[in-house]
Amino acid sequence: MTGNSANKIVVVELGCANTASVLFALERLGADAVLSSDAAEIAAAPKLVLPGVGAAGFAMSQARALGLVEVLRGFERPLLGVCLGQQLLFETSDEGDVECLGLIPGKVTKMVVPDGYVVPHMGWNTLEPLKSDPLNDGVTEGDYAYFVHSFVCPVNDYTLTQSTYGAPFAAMVRKGNVWGCQFHPERSSATGSKILENFLKL
Repeated sequence: MTGNSANKIVVVELGCANTASVLFALERLGADAVLSSDAAEIAAAPKLVLPGVGAAGFAMSQARALGLVEVLRGFERPLLGVCLGQQLLFETSDEGDVECLGLIPGKVTKMVVPDGYVVPHMGWNTLEPLKSDPLNDGVTEGDYAYFVHSFVCPVNDYTLTQSTYGAPFAAMVRKGNVWGCQFHPERSSATGSKILENFLKL
């Protein structure tokens, strides 16, 4: 990585995400972004993005195989989980009954929706900020983000922003140096770009 260290960011490669679009979105905002599955490089990163698509069990098995579980649990600088990456921040997931990273209290559960709703929840949905935070600075109620998921994180004390699809769920979360977005900021137009820009400024 080169350039201004404040803009350096490592995107964690677990083999279960469209990392190219995440890298492109970060680079478009001026970040010096690199994709890595190397434990030493990840541990030394000024900032981390943990993306993911698919199953929590596979992602956690990949993290274990790469020696990244304890690296991620011990990371003390800004870390952003995206989509499945947000779910991995929690303690457990009903998706495969898997132990996750345990960085944020709570359990990820299968989305339960009324008749007429389709799972997975796929497409644009509105955001409802519940708390002000540097990550959702400039995000206002009714802004749209792009979601693709079948499991949801609970709305609890660590929820920054919620969305509703049949029932409310956590769309953005934070505990300490750890943040998450259930949606794909890299695919969420101006709102997503603003959130990624906020993360780069942390």
